[in-house]
Amino acid sequence: MHSWTDTLRFAFQPVVNLMTGAVAGLEILARPETGDILAEARRDPELDCRLAVSAIRAAARKETLLPLFVNVFAGSLADLGGLPSLHDAVREAGRLPWEVTLDICPPYTHVPQQALLEAAAALRGQGFRICADGVGDGDVPLRLLSDLAPGLVKLDASLLTRPAVVRSMRTLCDEMGALLAVEGVETEGQCAAALAAGAQLAQGELLAPPARRPAADVYVPPRSPAEAPAPGAGPRVREFVRPAALLPVTASAGQVRALLTGSPDVSGVLLVDTRGVPVRSVHRSRFLLSMSGRYGHALYADRPAAKLGDPPRTVGVDGTAWEVLDVVAVGERDRTSDDVAVVDEDGRCVGVVRLADLVRALAETRVEEAAGLNPLTRLPGSDAITGEVDRRIAAGRAFALSWLDVDHFKQINDGAGFAAGDELIKAVGRALQQAATESARVGHIGGDDFLVLADPDGLDPLAASVLDVPWSAGGRTVTLSLATVLCAPGSVSDHRQAAGCLAPLKKAAKALHGASWVLGRAGAAGHEIRRGSRPTPKPASVSAPAPAPPSAPAPPSAPASASASASASASARCGMAVERGAQGV
Repeated sequence: MHSWTDTLRFAFQPVVNLMTGAVAGLEILARPETGDILAEARRDPELDCRLAVSAIRAAARKETLLPLFVNVFAGSLADLGGLPSLHDAVREAGRLPWEVTLDICPPYTHVPQQALLEAAAALRGQGFRICADGVGDGDVPLRLLSDLAPGLVKLDASLLTRPAVVRSMRTLCDEMGALLAVEGVETEGQCAAALAAGAQLAQGELLAPPARRPAADVYVPPRSPAEAPAPGAGPRVREFVRPAALLPVTASAGQVRALLTGSPDVSGVLLVDTRGVPVRSVHRSRFLLSMSGRYGHALYADRPAAKLGDPPRTVGVDGTAWEVLDVVAVGERDRTSDDVAVVDEDGRCVGVVRLADLVRALAETRVEEAAGLNPLTRLPGSDAITGEVDRRIAAGRAFALSWLDVDHFKQINDGAGFAAGDELIKAVGRALQQAATESARVGHIGGDDFLVLADPDGLDPLAASVLDVPWSAGGRTVTLSLATVLCAPGSVSDHRQAAGCLAPLKKAAKALHGASWVLGRAGAAGHEIRRGSRPTPKPASVSAPAPAPPSAPAPPSAPASASASASASASARCGMAVERGAQGV
């Protein structure tokens, strides 16, 4: 009698890091020659568990060192309370649990949520990594997704036609500490859209089709300048993680040598303890040089490889590229090319980062920032601010968008000279930067106009830093006008609508005397005057009426109200004429 295993084969599809172009792992896909084994596995949790075990064994036969992605249905996890035989299969294959990511697949309908969460937590406790698959195209509830706390979320490429949704998922992933992947990428346009929307990983026919043998060669379209990392504190480490070559700390030098000579792309090996915590770092070139020296093989082959290793350099998975550079800078100069181990909150290794990847990304970031900086103040332009506004809107965060400018700036330039005007603009820009909190962004959009994005509770000190200063230029007293719109979650849809709410407030602020500040709320009528005063109406100048010529007949009497109206009208016309005459002089 034939077993289902007789006609079942597995294919391997790379999951690609879009930032580095490296393969982050291999998804193992069941490929039966006949029948629909996946439909049966959806109904039979025991069969689904055996499929996962078979996938691990298939990968072991191919002798791949790359991390693995194994599919399992959500219902199977909930029904079985986990995958009881998977841990044994991983150990028998010579792999470590944290090298395996479980792709939890829909459907989620009618799956006991608490049982699913407990099973996922148990697997995570064993060291396995958790991925939520089919999000956006499946039926996973958002609250369940948040409670599941996966390390990776996979979206279907069809959602790329709705970039706002993908950007929102990237924001959610950032809050959960997860990476965002897009699967089913088939065109360069989809790949560019995935990058633009913030996805860090992708898989699909464009990058590499499923194949019977694991492949490390993939195609990643070149990135355009517009897709360079966004300016800020620097790219996050998790975006550049490459798979790590891991061996137990008890491994011999001969085992390390066999791994390195059989895998020319591996730049080093991390020796880890039983919990997956890096203990020693073995650099490829230094290790092979020691082994190839006179008597090197005889001396070291059967000895622990740890004796030829160095203390590992580590950085947290939530760190930035700048933190990696700090780690490298404090070490020995001959170790600048060493990989840096990336560890999770428990100190377990989740991969490595290479210095070359980070330097390239930081250079792109700096080029993009420099291109958008105002040459006078070295502050970013409006694009940086509006982009951050859209990100806060997508994240459902309240924010305050402010516009600031110098009153009568043209007269200052004309009277005091453009050099004095430039110095004033630079001084205002410095004051804004110094007063801005870590979460605030200051932009110089040209001339004497500034944009400030801040949290609502940080407005008062920011306003005081520029409105309470006695500004002057060329001996002339200078005042500033500030307009702010408070945007509660859901009150505006994008930065254009926020700017539209700010426009009438700018006009109201400019209509006040002295240093002024007007504050309004998106979606609400009216505004609050926090600084400045309304201009006092000028009294109309009334001239005494000229006496009528003696020979002129007296006009007929008119009602008192009509006479008063005519007198007031004449007075107003006279007053306007006097004001225009004074301006002409």
